[in-house]
Amino acid sequence: MVMANALVPGLARRGAVVDFLVPPTTHGIARRMPDVTTVHELNVARGALGLRERLEVASRIRQRRFDWAIVLPNSWKSALAPFLAGIPRRTGFTGEARFGLLNDRRKLDVQNLPRQVDRFASLANVAPSNPRLEANALSGEELLRRFGLHLGGRTLVALCPGAEYGPSKRWPAERFADLARRLAGTGAAVCVLGSVRDAGLGATIAAGSPALDLTGKTKLYEVVDILSVADAAVTNDSGLMHVAAALDVPVVAIYGSTTSAFTPPLSSRAVAIGEELPCRPCFKRECPLGHLACLTNISAQRAMDALHELGVAGA
Repeated sequence: MVMANALVPGLARRGAVVDFLVPPTTHGIARRMPDVTTVHELNVARGALGLRERLEVASRIRQRRFDWAIVLPNSWKSALAPFLAGIPRRTGFTGEARFGLLNDRRKLDVQNLPRQVDRFASLANVAPSNPRLEANALSGEELLRRFGLHLGGRTLVALCPGAEYGPSKRWPAERFADLARRLAGTGAAVCVLGSVRDAGLGATIAAGSPALDLTGKTKLYEVVDILSVADAAVTNDSGLMHVAAALDVPVVAIYGSTTSAFTPPLSSRAVAIGEELPCRPCFKRECPLGHLACLTNISAQRAMDALHELGVAGA
């Protein structure tokens, strides 16, 4: 979702009014994007057609009289609402049997557009901009105090152990706990951020370290605010990695089955960590060889070294 923000500045410079249509899970991110006028929510269960809901949202966005819909996902269902809303120009990659739904179909050139951010921007015919998000740092500090974390001038490092894609993108929770112990030993404060789906990981990390577990206890826009006051984030290749980068927070990004060549943290203050293995990158959700060496071979000390490389004080 954050990478979708890469095309907004170019459109805004042309004087375009930009709205977003998103699922509830990413509404908290879209509302923090500069130059986005209105965020429309489509509440459909994953995998469901949700035709009634799509008709309802199409009726709402029809009233906005849009000239152009840029459909970023490749599924045919994602192209339904713009089609039903009668938006004259509907652009997207050919994707999944969308020939009747899109009237400006593009063929994806993976060689010339290796990064996801470049692909999105190409659909809008603009040069990609590094995504940026707006945050409320005062709210972030207040949230931390509410959960009992008083920084008192200490360095704050946020750990983001989740990755919806699958286990092959998740650095082991025990490694995160090891890192949290090392950070606490330097006097740093550590919190764990993520959704309710990451609660098991957060509990494991907190059980083995002094980290404050906030997984599943905050709304997404509140996670944005908390990240904005962090001195650094250590994260898997995940949505929160892109959030931290968009907030210009120093990022240590850990890659398992994927690679930073495709979805890098778009920031000058980021270090990507990945193991050089013959089987990597495989882009699989689960390790086809059953060992996850691309993740288990990465030590907590390596993440500490990356934080030092970024100049994070107190790490």
